[in-house]
Amino acid sequence: MDKKLFVANWKSHKTKEEAIKFFEFVRDNITQIDLTNKEIIIAPPFTLLAQARYLIVKYELPIQLAAQNISSFPEGAYTGEINARQIKEFAQYVIVGHSERKKYLHESEMDIENKVREAKASDLQVIQCIQDEHSVIHEGVSVVAYEPPSAIGSGNPDDPEHIKSVFSLVTEERSGLQLLYGGSVNKDSLKGFLDIEKLSGFLIGGASLEAESFLSLLTW
Repeated sequence: MDKKLFVANWKSHKTKEEAIKFFEFVRDNITQIDLTNKEIIIAPPFTLLAQARYLIVKYELPIQLAAQNISSFPEGAYTGEINARQIKEFAQYVIVGHSERKKYLHESEMDIENKVREAKASDLQVIQCIQDEHSVIHEGVSVVAYEPPSAIGSGNPDDPEHIKSVFSLVTEERSGLQLLYGGSVNKDSLKGFLDIEKLSGFLIGGASLEAESFLSLLTW
């Protein structure tokens, strides 16, 4: 049976000291949770990838890392960019296509396609965010996170029946995908998603910032 993925997207949050406290809490409490069928992935800011990797190894935590973004260019003279080879030193996954990057950074589908290409060339697993059932899913993507923009940070998650419909339409076009849901996921809203047959896990924003609230979601 495939493991359920719990992806914590910290977005533009946390300093080094705050990250240390997060991982210390996880270290002290994670043994109380049955992780038999679960995979934990944390996506910190670039500034914390090395620190997070160090703490995961030090505390022997069953956690993998994801980058929140990746350069659409290879290694080279691209000031300010962080390429796939650099990310691969610390992370196993990368998130692409998040609606916030489309909204604020004006990312295009061509940008996303190039990022997927670069990620796959360095053997990174891609988590592609889609906003609806009509979104393009790029070749080489293995994990898709459906995040309707209206649900992100609003406290109003999408209706489970609509999520089922989106998943059904997506899998008609592409088979073999792991499908996640994201958008106002917390301990209360999560309960309403548990009977979605094709659901492979969650992409979690605000509820992942505090270690206690994030671990409470892993009781699924």
